Amino acid sequence: MRVLLVEDDAMIGASVRQGLRQEGFALDWVKDGVAAETALACESYDLLLLDLGLPRKSGLEVLRGLRRDGASLPVLIITARDAIADRIAGLDAGADDYLVKPFDLDELAARIRALLRRHAGRGEPLIRIANLSINPATHAVLLDDEPVALSAREFAVLLALVERPGAVLSRAQLEEKLYGWGEEIGSNAIEVYIHGLRKKLGAGFIRNVRGVGYTVPKSGAA
Repeated sequence: MRVLLVEDDAMIGASVRQGLRQEGFALDWVKDGVAAETALACESYDLLLLDLGLPRKSGLEVLRGLRRDGASLPVLIITARDAIADRIAGLDAGADDYLVKPFDLDELAARIRALLRRHAGRGEPLIRIANLSINPATHAVLLDDEPVALSAREFAVLLALVERPGAVLSRAQLEEKLYGWGEEIGSNAIEVYIHGLRKKLGAGFIRNVRGVGYTVPKSGAA
């Protein structure tokens, strides 16, 4: 899953970036409101982490513009502003959740997973397709109730596909889910991860749509 972090504090930004990348998220980081609007216009994200007190344009202005344009992107405000009035203003402007600094990185990751789950229309923490069970919080994967060992990248590809069963994702779309700015992308990296997943989960679990991309059928493997 790809996240945009908008945070002008260098220490907090670096800590969040490191922590979320360790959790398996691809993360881009900008430090002011104008840069945030540029990133949102140019890239596709699964979630926005938004500070309020930003240079050049405030977080609330960015949020209001995002919602005015009709974007449904989940937004989690992270800010030192803990007054009730500030929380109300953020939520009423279109935020989905509000977390006050300082916060625990484990709680931040849990809130992100909850927002992504709700945005996908799922209530249950586990994702189940046919005989496969996936836990986004622990990265545990069970096939016929037996654990399957996946690399971090393999898990990220699998999660991107099973979050939208039946949808076809191109190689470029999968790369967007896996890599943030500045991360080197191998020319055949996605194909390598797909090959690894098929060996471990069954050849028919992930299907090719020729010339378009990859999909996990809603019913799972044939």
